[in-house]
Amino acid sequence: MSLGIPSFGPMAQHMAMHILAMNLAAPLIAMFLLRTRPLAPTGRALALATVLQLALLWAWHAPGVLASALHDPVLHVAMQLSLFAAALWFWLAVLAQKGATRWLAMAALLITGKLFCLLGVLLVFTPRVLYSPGVVALPDQQLAGLLMIAACPATYVAVGVVIAWRWLAELGPAEARTG
Repeated sequence: MSLGIPSFGPMAQHMAMHILAMNLAAPLIAMFLLRTRPLAPTGRALALATVLQLALLWAWHAPGVLASALHDPVLHVAMQLSLFAAALWFWLAVLAQKGATRWLAMAALLITGKLFCLLGVLLVFTPRVLYSPGVVALPDQQLAGLLMIAACPATYVAVGVVIAWRWLAELGPAEARTG
């Protein structure tokens, strides 16, 4: 009996792998790495990591490129690994920001979250299949976009809230001493 819930086709499975790698594994690994070996935060590294992650995401999701990756297992693995590596660098750069530079991390999260959402919205509302017609069905493409719209901003907003909370917590005691 079907409940009207679409199944995970190749596009939704592909997006679920991205989400697990880029929004769960990469930030968790970055947190672990920063606990064992703290990095000196730089705005330049954060900007480069943000641009690289966005450029790779949009380049790999160009219709012809993604269609090829969905058909070629080696290309698909290359895509997943490059997106994971870029996401890991992004999360390391975001989570390394301390003190007054935390606003840079929040800006990077905002920009990245918005552009990830835009790609998800395009997948949901485009009236035709963009990738591999005959392999990817429109409901599968739309489900992939919905997964992206639900997971990506939630991750970026949640991390942004934690960063802002920590920043405000640091400011509180200093203001109390001067007041």
